[in-house]
This record gives sequence, structure tokens and C-alpha cells, in this order.
Amino acid sequence: MNSNNRLVTILSIVSVLLVIAGCVLSYALFRSEERKEEVEELMALEREEMLNDLATAQVQYDELMVRINNDSLRIKLEQEQLRTQQLLEELERTKTTSAAEITRLKKELKTIRAVLKNYVMQIDSLNRENANLKQENTAVREKYNEASRQIDNLSEEKKILTEKVTLASQLDASNVRMTLIKKNGKSTEKLKRAKQIEVRFTINKNITAETGEKVAYIRILQPDQEPLVKSQGNTFQYENRNIGYSMKRSFEFTGEEQHMTLFWNIEETLQKGKYSVYIFVDGNMIGSGSAIFD
Repeated sequence: MNSNNRLVTILSIVSVLLVIAGCVLSYALFRSEERKEEVEELMALEREEMLNDLATAQVQYDELMVRINNDSLRIKLEQEQLRTQQLLEELERTKTTSAAEITRLKKELKTIRAVLKNYVMQIDSLNRENANLKQENTAVREKYNEASRQIDNLSEEKKILTEKVTLASQLDASNVRMTLIKKNGKSTEKLKRAKQIEVRFTINKNITAETGEKVAYIRILQPDQEPLVKSQGNTFQYENRNIGYSMKRSFEFTGEEQHMTLFWNIEETLQKGKYSVYIFVDGNMIGSGSAIFD
């Protein structure tokens, strides 16, 4: 092959690699943006749930006003009702992306609920024998029930979205590969020549996952589904039971993509056939791969 042909070949390979890299980057950015949108949607649901809670509190104050004849208590109720209205207006002006503000308003709402509960107990005690109030409060009760149904619906939506965000925060491993390595460090397809099993994988970028010190457990299964383990004590917990691992690696997760390579030293007679490998982090199986060894 002359130099011109060699140059053309190299350029073709580089072009293909650039295209593949562009596709991988586009997919990673898409996943990152998708997870960010899910978190923002969850915050929006929390804000909407608080708005409905405050609206329900307003309805309850209206109900309490109908049920009391005590002027002193009525003045206190009016003050708390005004406070609730001010918090409702402040929440309506708050952006869903302001996590600190949403947290502060949730504390305010908790206080309002406690005060309202106290007034309900006082008024119930004062009017325990007043049966006529049932008929007068029918319309208000219907409003309260409707608001309660809306809150129940929002709570269910929030639960579903929370589950989606939890799944999105789990780590994910890709490009899981197993290779037989000879004594000289080169790869081979023959078990009888191999001294090690090399396992390579990539921990994908994840901006929603918790950062910090983590442990990756690698579990290699032989063709008969028995795991390769060096010691019976080499176990970790997965789905409420302890299972054996072949290798493990501690690492500091920063949210960015990380590449890992681990080696199993072959000290036993291995079977020919299909080998499987599974990667576990934080109690979740985050990736897998397989290879056929002769």
C-alpha cells in the first residue's frame, strides 16, 4: 500500500470515529436534558400541590367562619385567613426552579396547617351540639371535597414522577466488554493460553445521581452459571440477599463519565462456553455483557 492510499484509509477511519463520537455526545446531552426536565416537573408538581393545599385551607376558613359566633375568635380567624391568602399569592409568584423558596414556603404551609387544625378543634368543641350547621355547610363541604380530590390526583402524579426521577438517578454502565489476556498482555481467544480475564466498562455521565465514594461489584458467571469467586466471604447485598462477586473497585463518582478496567487472575480450570458479566453499584445492576471463550 503506497503512502497516498494509507493516508486515505486513515482519514476514512478518523471520519467514522468522529461521527460515532458525535452520536454518543448527542445522546448523552439528550439524556441529561431529559433528567433535568423531570426534576423541574417534580418541583412544579410540588408547587401545584401547595397551591391546592392553600386553596383548601381558604375553603376551610370559610367553613369555620360559618360555624362560629365568637367575635374574638372570628377576628383571629380573619387574620389567619389573610395570612393564608398572602402566602398563596407569594407562592403564585414563585418560580418552580427556586428550590430554596419552595422549601421555605412548604415550612410556612406546615405552620398554617397546624394553626388551622387547632382552630378546627376549638370550634368543634364550641359547636358540638349545633346540628343545624350540617345543612348550612353543604356547599362549602362540596368545595372542600372537590379540592381534596384534586390534591389526591396531584399526589398520585407526584408519586409516579418521583419514581421516574429515582430511576433516572441510578447509575448506568455501557460498553461492557470481557477479553482473555495472555501472559504477555496481549488478547487471545483461547482459554488455555489466557492468564487473566479483562473486564472493561464505562460509568455514564449522570447529573441527577448522588456523587461521592461508591463501590462497583463485578460478578462473572461461567457457562454453568456458577460465579467466579476467590473467597466465599466475597459477597454483597442485592435484592435482600447476599451474592458472590468476582471483583470490586472503589471509585469517586463526580457525575461525569468514568472508564474502568479490572482483571480476574485465572487460577482454576475454566469451562469453554458463554461467560456473562454483571456490574452492580448502590445495590442496582447497572450493566451487563457476555463473551464466548474457547
